Amino acid sequence: MAFEGLSEKLNNVFKKLKSRGKLTESDVKEAMREVRLALLEADVSYKVVKDFVKGVTERAVGEEVLASLTPAQQVIKIVNEELCTLMGDSNARINFASKPPTVIMMCGLQGSGKTTHSAKLAKLLKKEGHRPLLAACDIYRPAAINQLQVVGKKADVKVFEMGQIDPVIIAKQALSYAKDYGHDVLIIDTAGRLHIDEQLMQELVNIKEITHPDEIMLVVDAMTGQDAVNVAKTFDESVGITSVLMSKLDSDTRGGAALSVLAVTGKPIKFVGMGEKLDDFEQFHPERMASRILGMGDVLTLIEKAENVMSQKEAERLTKKFKENTFDMDDLLEQMKQIKRLGSMKSILGMLPGLSGKINEDDIDEHQFDRIEAIINSMTKAERAKPSIINPSRKKRIANGSGTKVEEVNRLLRQFDQMQSMMKKLTGANNKMALRKARKKLAGMNFDKITGQGGGNLPPLP
Repeated sequence: MAFEGLSEKLNNVFKKLKSRGKLTESDVKEAMREVRLALLEADVSYKVVKDFVKGVTERAVGEEVLASLTPAQQVIKIVNEELCTLMGDSNARINFASKPPTVIMMCGLQGSGKTTHSAKLAKLLKKEGHRPLLAACDIYRPAAINQLQVVGKKADVKVFEMGQIDPVIIAKQALSYAKDYGHDVLIIDTAGRLHIDEQLMQELVNIKEITHPDEIMLVVDAMTGQDAVNVAKTFDESVGITSVLMSKLDSDTRGGAALSVLAVTGKPIKFVGMGEKLDDFEQFHPERMASRILGMGDVLTLIEKAENVMSQKEAERLTKKFKENTFDMDDLLEQMKQIKRLGSMKSILGMLPGLSGKINEDDIDEHQFDRIEAIINSMTKAERAKPSIINPSRKKRIANGSGTKVEEVNRLLRQFDQMQSMMKKLTGANNKMALRKARKKLAGMNFDKITGQGGGNLPPLP
């Protein structure tokens, strides 16, 4: 995950500050030297680091901070605020046109994930109530049009294509089609190159002149580090971008580009790609990213993810199950699927306060949910509805069918039985507080060793 190294180093710096209690000016300046080194190692632009550290130091050595009862906390607060400022004081939104369709022109180099992220953006906008249209204007890369059609189908968004003709004509016709058929957003997937050249830039300028885009969004690969910032700067000078979409921010990258791009180009990051699936896509929130970097978690994003994977109807159905004490293995299986849709366990745990940057990948068993699903799927319908009928011979059959051990089947049944006992105690309790406690208890069920070393709890259920 991006920023892990930076997060760990910054937390070590702050731990030293907290251990000293009262701080002196020299303590702060020594800490800032370590912060500067951590930022440089994270591939943040040297000039950005220099200005950032200077700004934090000037605020942190003030009498109000050093004389406070919790000076270390005050320094952390200042670093958090300066990080937010560095990445953008507010959440930048798409520039929607006053008269539809809004034209979003996607550009970037080959390999940045431009085509896939065009579909991700389209899917997100569709969820928000828009009627997006994808336009296939990359006529050079082999199978680019087909790729857009595939991801467009997955996103349930129509793709406009005219084969391998002049992309400027395709863009013009796509705009006319969007107007004629009521699409309020047109997302143009333009061609990329392995490197920046004059032909690429001229083609983008020609498409820009014919479609008058409301948003020119540059897709950059976070794994390229400072090269991503240089690419953004060049595209901005040649085409005039309005925003940046950073892909592969879930990868093992130092993340410096995300901290540098606004300061260097003046263009905000509006969206980030956090995985390969179409739903692994988020609006960029500077304050939330700053919290992740400082190990404070990102509960708001986790809540939003949970709300996206569970409908109001499903939540009401589950609440009714709690009330009537009829929650069975089929319901548990459905909850497993809901949690898996939130993302990997590592990404979920990384959003919880105190765990960001402290999670050892070797300690997380990402396949634990798969084994639980396999066990439940190996049960008969009657067994899932009434697990109490599962005797030793049935346990052996379920273990063989799921490729697990009888001990694992016993463990799941034991934990489910504990949960059922808790449900019975709450039977007849109609107050909302009791129901919330029931869901909290379920969310906290220790499915023994979600982390390989034991003791890991499931994240809160949606």
